[in-house]
Amino acid sequence: MAAELHVELVAADRSVWSGEASLVIARTTSGDIGVMPGHQPLLGVLESGPVTIRTSDGGTVVAAVHGGFLSFADNKLSLLAEIAELADEIDSQRAERALERAKAESDAEAERRAEIRLRAVAAR
Repeated sequence: MAAELHVELVAADRSVWSGEASLVIARTTSGDIGVMPGHQPLLGVLESGPVTIRTSDGGTVVAAVHGGFLSFADNKLSLLAEIAELADEIDSQRAERALERAKAESDAEAERRAEIRLRAVAAR
C-alpha cells in the first residue's frame, strides 16, 4: 500500500488545493467516505459539506464544498466541485451575516451554503 495519495480539489472557476495526503474525508450521496492510499477505485457524487484533507506532513486542510463529483484511481483523488472554498479563505463574520439574512428571507439554499461555510471554519 502506498503511503500517500495525490489530491486535486478543483472548483468550476479555479484550482483550490493540490498536494499529497494520507486521508481525505468527504460527504457523498451514499454518506461520509474516507479515502486513504490504496483505496479501491471509486466514483461518487459529492454532497455539500466540509471536506477534510490530512496532508502528508501532518497538517489539515478543510474546505467548504457545494456539490460536485469525486473520483479515485491509482492513488489519485480528484474532487470536482461546483463551488469550493478553503476554510482559511472564509470570513466567518460574513458567513454568519449571510446565515442570518437567509433565515430572515426564508432562503433555504442560501441558509445551507452559509451553514456549510461555518462548519468548515469550525472544523479547521
